[in-house]
Formats: sequence, structure tokens, C-alpha cells
Amino acid sequence: MDYYYLPSTGDMPICIHCGQCAAACPFGAITEVNDVGRVKAALQDPDKIVIFQTAPAVRVGLGEAFGMDPGTFVEGKMVASLRALGANYVFDTDFGADLTIMEEASELMHRVQSTTSPKPQLTSCCPGWVEFVEIYFPQLIPNLSTTKSPISILSPVIKTWFAETHKIDAKQIVNVCVTPCTAKKSEIMRPQLSSSGAYWKTDGMQDTDICITTRELAAWIKEENIDFDALEDSTFDKVFGESSGGGKIFGNSGGVMESALRSAYYFHTGEKAPAEFIPFEPVRGLNGVKEADVTIGEHTLKIAAISGLGNARKFLDTHLADNTLTRYSFIEVMACPGGCIGGGGQPLVKMPQVKKVQQARIDSLYQSDSNTNVKASWENPEIKELYDDFLGNPLSERSEEFLHTTYEDQSELLGPMKHVTPQTNPMSKQYKPPATTEKK
Repeated sequence: MDYYYLPSTGDMPICIHCGQCAAACPFGAITEVNDVGRVKAALQDPDKIVIFQTAPAVRVGLGEAFGMDPGTFVEGKMVASLRALGANYVFDTDFGADLTIMEEASELMHRVQSTTSPKPQLTSCCPGWVEFVEIYFPQLIPNLSTTKSPISILSPVIKTWFAETHKIDAKQIVNVCVTPCTAKKSEIMRPQLSSSGAYWKTDGMQDTDICITTRELAAWIKEENIDFDALEDSTFDKVFGESSGGGKIFGNSGGVMESALRSAYYFHTGEKAPAEFIPFEPVRGLNGVKEADVTIGEHTLKIAAISGLGNARKFLDTHLADNTLTRYSFIEVMACPGGCIGGGGQPLVKMPQVKKVQQARIDSLYQSDSNTNVKASWENPEIKELYDDFLGNPLSERSEEFLHTTYEDQSELLGPMKHVTPQTNPMSKQYKPPATTEKK
């Protein structure tokens, strides 16, 4: 609230839907809008085919709601629980993450080699961050990667290519995403995210229909009296069930950056990324701002991975003020501390344990990457099949149609006082009234 003034906004609070208020509230008085009822209605409709996809961080947070240790990897039980709840298909958003990297890493190297493209490239996977840019830093909209987030990139492919190849009427499909993120509820309603509707010439068809959080899924499982601990592990459905290690670490701060570098190196040099890229330690961990220089062929890229929008604002304010932002080639920002693993829709954690729990979740996703033989998105055989059969190449015309998006300046929400700071905002505790000249 320090950065907007209610009289200027017409008494409308400015919200980017990150859900950190719900995560931080010690009384549990703030909750997300519950959409489980909408999912149940779809499951009960015999004319609907309900398809779930699950984000990377859900599988390392869900177990906590059932008394398991923080970071317990429950992918198999998570999939089994969704099948028990009635899912027709269960797909892995990690596959969508691989798809995002194919486009975003290609876009990155295009920008690096271009003399006209805006730099640095800013990641676009986090909807809270995207909305933050649109409202507070609209001058940076050209820097945002146009690549959709993993959920929003997979959903239109489900309603087009998957529907066609499996002879399913896309109008019957209800795409449901399970996420650690409350901001996804807002993202899926963006009018730009309706590529499948344009493809099928169907007004009102969203790519993603419903979003529920990790907490909502946990409560639903309990409501249905499903014994989560006793569930036998199940696996994702094929076609969108395989992912690289790079796709698995998207839920961690620095994970998008590391995954993108693994593929960008190959796209530019034709060689697999060297050992120092996997793991890429400089962008791992809970520090709010992590920076490094990395060499890809003849290019040296200055990069940064930032989590927490307070850290992002300080970083941007500093570098925009001294005109040094363009020294960077690639900047990843996630709105939530630690990345998606600390999302506003994850199981609640008592304050003294927050860092410990976040680190456990982070470690679990990195262990999943470590256990995976395929490390880079371009190596995923299912990704190769999708490009060969449907998309063509990264950044192709069809890829642009389904996998890329646009943004809009929303700074008008701030009203006339768009550039208020804590020191100039009368509603901020840091407000400093202007000095008055005493009349003689």
C-alpha cells in the first residue's frame, strides 16, 4: 500500500493476487476464492471431460496437509488422489514448463543477438509478477518474454492438438489446473489466454477453465474421506506426462533461469550445456536476489534471479535510476519468497518454520531433477513429438499462435498519483510531509 494512494485509486486497493496476505495471516482469516465446487459440477456432468494438470510445487507441498514432513515428494499419491476424485486425464505441468523453455530460451538468444530487441529479457511465468509490471512498471512491458506460463501454454495445446488427435470435442473439455499460486485464478481469466477459442472459432472458450490451489485440493481430498497415505502411487497420462529435470525445478526461485540456460546453450552452440550449468549453483537458494555472469558461445550474459516483489522493486528502482538495467541480459522474477514453492496457495506454515519448510520444498524439487536422466527441455521426447507433429519449430507462426501472449499497461488503476513512494504517500508510515515555509 506504500506505493499507491487510495484517494487516487478511487478507494480501490491494488492487488496482484499473489496470495501472500493469506500465507502470512496468523489467524487464517484470509483465504482464496474456493473453486472446488465448480470442478465437482464439471465432474458430475456426463458431457464433460475433466482434465487436470498439476504444477511442480504442488507435489512437494501437498503432503504437509496430511501430516507428512515438509518437502515430501508425493507426486504419485497426488495423481492417484485426482483419479480417485474422478479425473478423466491427469497431465503434468512440468511438460508445460519444458514447452515454455523451448520458446523462452529461443526468445532469449534471439534478443541477445539482436541490436534492436529490448534488454534485458524478463521472465513471464509468474502471473503476480506480470501484473506487477503492468501496473507499476509498464515501461518494462516490452522486456517481458511473450512466452506463456507453463499452465497457460499447455492448456491450449490440450484443447487443440490433444483434442484433435484423440477425437475429442474441445467444447467438452474442462481444463483444471492445480497450483501453489492464487494469482493463477486471475491469470486464466485474461482475455489473451483463449488461443483454443480462436482456433475453434468458439467465443467464450478459455484455454484454462478452473484453477484450484494446493490447499483447496487437500481440503477436497479430506472432504471425500480419501486416505491419502494409503493411496498407491499413480502416474501421469502419456502425451503430456514426461518432463525434463529442467521442467521439474520451475517451482524454485532460479529454476526457470537454470532451465532456460540449459536449453539456450544448446540452441546457440549445438552442444549440451556443460557440467557447470547443471546444477547452476549461483541462482539456487533462498536469497532474494542472486546474480551471475554466464558464457554461451561468444556471448557473456549478466543474469539475476529475484524472489519477492519487495526485492524486485528495490532492484528495479536502483537500476532504472542509474540506467544500468540494460547491462543485464536475463532476469527471472517470482512474486513469492523462494518461488512457487512459497506460493500463496500452499499449505500454511507457522512463521518460525517458514524458511525451513521452504528450503525442504526446494531441496525436494532439486532432488527430483537429480533423479532424472533427461536434464534439458529440448531432450524431452514428448516435446520433440509435439513440435514435429503440430508446432513446427520454436518461435514459428504456429508456436506464436498458441504459446505466446501479449500484455497491457494497467497503470491507470493507480489514478493520477501513479508514482507515489512511501515518502510521498500520506497513507504510508514512512510519509514525510513537505517542508513548509513559515510566513513572516
